[in-house]
Amino acid sequence: MQDAFAYCAELVRTADRDRFLASLFAPAEYRGALHALYAFNVEVARVREVAHAPLPGEIRLQWWREVIGGERGEEAKANPVAAALLAAIERHGLVRERLQALIEARRFDLYDEPMACTADLETYARDTSSGLIASAAHILIGANGTQAADPAGIAYAIAGLLRAFPIHAARHQLYVPGDVLERHGVVAQDIFARKPSDGLRAALTELNDLARRHLAASGEAITALPREALPAFLPLALVRPSLERLAHSDPFAPGEIGPLRRQWLIWRAARNPARIAG
Repeated sequence: MQDAFAYCAELVRTADRDRFLASLFAPAEYRGALHALYAFNVEVARVREVAHAPLPGEIRLQWWREVIGGERGEEAKANPVAAALLAAIERHGLVRERLQALIEARRFDLYDEPMACTADLETYARDTSSGLIASAAHILIGANGTQAADPAGIAYAIAGLLRAFPIHAARHQLYVPGDVLERHGVVAQDIFARKPSDGLRAALTELNDLARRHLAASGEAITALPREALPAFLPLALVRPSLERLAHSDPFAPGEIGPLRRQWLIWRAARNPARIAG
């Protein structure tokens, strides 16, 4: 089992560096479970890239549903991420329904259907990003540590989607909600043709503002948490700087925070929790 946890740690270190760095501020006895949770998230978040088509992607997601539901015992033992995740679920009493909701939300990633409205985007972000933060907080301090996860996860997810906007546009996938695009007179074909416009910038600014509101809403709840829960929220320290860069960037060439500054922002937030959402 130690090999499975080591595999997860290395996967997270290479594929989700921000959460890996944040996990280093957690007590050593919890890091294995955090790495298992984050490695599971890596696996389901990259299903589209790995599967290359919706049907094999659906099959992969269904496999994970069945693993979490206890239906793939022998296969799960042979998969290091699945084995470590199931061990973390049992040890820490993670809510399986929350993990199942994360998987279900990731079905959206497999298709090119546009995000219909802002409420749908917030639900997607809540089920994916907020659910992941809530599960990490659960590992660290139990079920009472999840109340701040909802707005924190939505802010983190929207910032990430704004950074990935050119990638999604290139593959004709739209996470910018249809109601936002309609308000600003933006049509999907112009996005897919990489045509910048005042309307597109206004639409992305609206999403940027939405992320800032959720970030602000998370601040008081995070500072009220026991310090032991904070590693689950440390990646949120990257959101405000990211949003500030995105607000002044070309939508199709967004500014990115360099790796050393990302590491410093997480370290600074670990020393001063007010910096996490501030």
